[in-house]
Amino acid sequence: QVHLVESGGGLVQAGGSLRLSCAGSGRTLNMYSMGWFRQTPGEQRSFVATISPNGANTIYDASVKGRFTISRDNAKNTVNLQMNSLKPEDTAVYYCAVGSYSRNSQDYRAWGQGTQVTVSS
Repeated sequence: QVHLVESGGGLVQAGGSLRLSCAGSGRTLNMYSMGWFRQTPGEQRSFVATISPNGANTIYDASVKGRFTISRDNAKNTVNLQMNSLKPEDTAVYYCAVGSYSRNSQDYRAWGQGTQVTVSS
């Protein structure tokens, strides 16, 4: 079993920054790609970023490229999402997931419970 727990969400003004963390337990994450997705109530879960098992490769959605950075520390079994220059449209529940190096949510096998990010203007 693998368990993922997100943390670091909160309320921030437009233009500010937040750093989200995802802690894995139960199994090591170093064999898997990791992803971040986000979801607004009543909407589909959408892709944010993914990172390869060794951290060498990343993919970002165009809406966050240049503002967000995904990283991982396999020694600590954690994945992070640094979010800068936040916009109100970034407001969502953010989820981390274990799976393949993919933009598709269906390629991920386990998910955390999410952490709320709210950006005010």
